[in-house]
Amino acid sequence: MNRQQEDALKNLNERMEEMGLLRGASALLHWDQQTYMPPGAAPMRGAQNSRLASLLHERFTSPEVGDWLNVLGEAELDTVQTASVRNLRKERDRAVRLPIELVKARALASTDGFTQWMAAREAEDYSVFAPALERLVDLSKEAIGHLRKDEACGYDVLLEQFDPGVTSEWLDPVFDRMAKEINILLAELESKETPAELGGTWNIEGQKALSQDVVDALGFNLKEGRLDEAQHPFTIKMSPNDVRLTTHYYESDLLSGLGGTIHEAGHGLYEQGLRKDWFGSGVGDAASLGLHESQSRFWENFIGRSLPFAKWLSKRIEHHFSTPMDPTHLYCASNRVERSLIRVMADETTYNLHIIVRFQLERALIDGDLTIADAEAAWNERYREVVGVEPTKPTEGILQDMHWSGGAFGYFPSYSLGNLYSASMGAKMQEDMPTLWTDVENGDFSPILTWLRTHIHERGHIADAPILVKDAVGDRDQVADLMTHLRSRLNAAYR
Repeated sequence: MNRQQEDALKNLNERMEEMGLLRGASALLHWDQQTYMPPGAAPMRGAQNSRLASLLHERFTSPEVGDWLNVLGEAELDTVQTASVRNLRKERDRAVRLPIELVKARALASTDGFTQWMAAREAEDYSVFAPALERLVDLSKEAIGHLRKDEACGYDVLLEQFDPGVTSEWLDPVFDRMAKEINILLAELESKETPAELGGTWNIEGQKALSQDVVDALGFNLKEGRLDEAQHPFTIKMSPNDVRLTTHYYESDLLSGLGGTIHEAGHGLYEQGLRKDWFGSGVGDAASLGLHESQSRFWENFIGRSLPFAKWLSKRIEHHFSTPMDPTHLYCASNRVERSLIRVMADETTYNLHIIVRFQLERALIDGDLTIADAEAAWNERYREVVGVEPTKPTEGILQDMHWSGGAFGYFPSYSLGNLYSASMGAKMQEDMPTLWTDVENGDFSPILTWLRTHIHERGHIADAPILVKDAVGDRDQVADLMTHLRSRLNAAYR
């Protein structure tokens, strides 16, 4: 590189490190908002979030950043630098199309949306949240107007920001195939005896101790992270050395709370596994949210619902609750299939049906085929048709997820992409690691984490997610891998 290119690289790295620090501060505000923030702080928190969002936007879209990227476009760069410039240019191209006032408005609407969502849940009244949702949908449509290229589908513009390269045209047949094959499997199970629920009453303090125990055993570094409670479990990173997990406990449902904990631990392990020396470079982040979900779903389902894991976990439950636990009962209860209302509590088999409903509804909202006023009724109807159950109150239906309260339209398909990716990773891992299930039964999860670190985590965003997954597992039929995995589990659980 010549002197101009060296200076451009140095200036760009410094700017991106600064932005990484600001994003960490913003993340801390969001974490606090959903955990410990007093209700009266909401208006000022909205102003804080808006100011940070606008500052980040200004620093990234400033002309000198474009100049540096242009200079580096002509430079001889190594693989990491090339990926960094490519990713940052693509991200900046999106950012410069959004007016600063729209960025501020979306940040404010997100804060207000979360506050109104919480109030609506408390009141069991969708109409409390509806005005905030309408504002968020309108702002998303406005953003699409600035970001859309050529004749791209409006919803695809939103998908792109979460899972680059994924389109509605690709998702439709994949989701149709998944729904068809899942329903065939569900029909086969109807004639079989459903495994008994775990049941019981589990004190919250014991669940907290068990969750801490489990995330530590899986490899989550609690010296550079923590586990707290939230209404809706989530994971967020303030810095490479500060990753926060949250979960939610249910006194009458040990497995739902623990499943959420393991799910979030999977996200946290991914964040902690990203290379710290790539922080802020454009390659030190997850390649997509679908890939991020693959990590959480892998630990929650492929590992967490397995019989070897149940054998290990039963001993930890006995330790924390001083009660006998039959590992076979625990395993079968973990793999019960039931058409249910709440996505985060759904079994592994029917989970994708929940995602399909959300995909259909939010695309209809964005495309203008569904009004905010009719959204609750449409939700209930789609649940009856697709999932086979119907909500009796808003918190069982349209108010159950927080995603729309933050304007995260286009996010939900990431969950099903994660299921597909994780199924193929699990299939490949079993081929690569003959002692995998013995290790799990013994509580040694380090070989699994090492495989994920090597093939996924440490590669960051050196390439887009489909390429990273292909490099890790080869050419595989991911829907077939998922259905093979589900059938294997259910054949054992349903005997």
